[in-house]
Amino acid sequence: MALAYTRLIRTLVLTTIHGFSSPRIMPAYHKYRDGYFVSISDSDRAAGLNYLATVYNGIDLNLYPLRDSSGDDLIFLGRIHPDKGVHLAIEVAQMSGLPLLIAGIIQDETYFREQVKPHLDRQIRYLGAVDAKGKNELFSRARALLHLNTIPERFGLVLAEANAAGVPVIAMDLGSCREVIADGRTGFLVDSVHEAVGALDRLRQIDPAACRARVRHRFSVEAMVKSYEQVYATIFEREESRQ
Repeated sequence: MALAYTRLIRTLVLTTIHGFSSPRIMPAYHKYRDGYFVSISDSDRAAGLNYLATVYNGIDLNLYPLRDSSGDDLIFLGRIHPDKGVHLAIEVAQMSGLPLLIAGIIQDETYFREQVKPHLDRQIRYLGAVDAKGKNELFSRARALLHLNTIPERFGLVLAEANAAGVPVIAMDLGSCREVIADGRTGFLVDSVHEAVGALDRLRQIDPAACRARVRHRFSVEAMVKSYEQVYATIFEREESRQ
């Protein structure tokens, strides 16, 4: 909606696109495609828009301290929705025999009732929604975070949060997961449930300190601010060159 006003004011406008809600919204973006845009991942871009940069979402590292030791549980954090692949995380737990802790808001009641709830038992538990404190409690118990998304991820904030705490991530190689997770260094990118199960045997390769260091460098608040400052400088340089 804000794009409709950008040609009516002199103030420069930068639009950060946190995903496209529907193909029906694209004509609005293309009408104002000559404006200034930032994407939150290289993978989540639309052709034809004037992107200046990708600026990754930044997290406050103080909220997610590096854990002292690892746990034995698999964890899932996110919306309870088919897009996030909770059912696939359940399959990994069942095939591996490892406990799975599921946390997040139920966004699709039918999906939860039909594909999640029937599998809940002493091994697979649903904890409800959690805050930062709750996330850290889960991170302290985690062997790995499972993020087996079924559609291309736009960014995946929980991947950075888990890595900040030193938790390795096993994620589907869809969308931005390849940008957030360094395959073999901060987690593993997979293409199937069977590959995810196989990746469990390689978790010892992941250095928790390296996970946090990468988040600090690429996905911290400080890194995000620095990137936006660079984008603003680019805009000012381009506007000055037009005068």
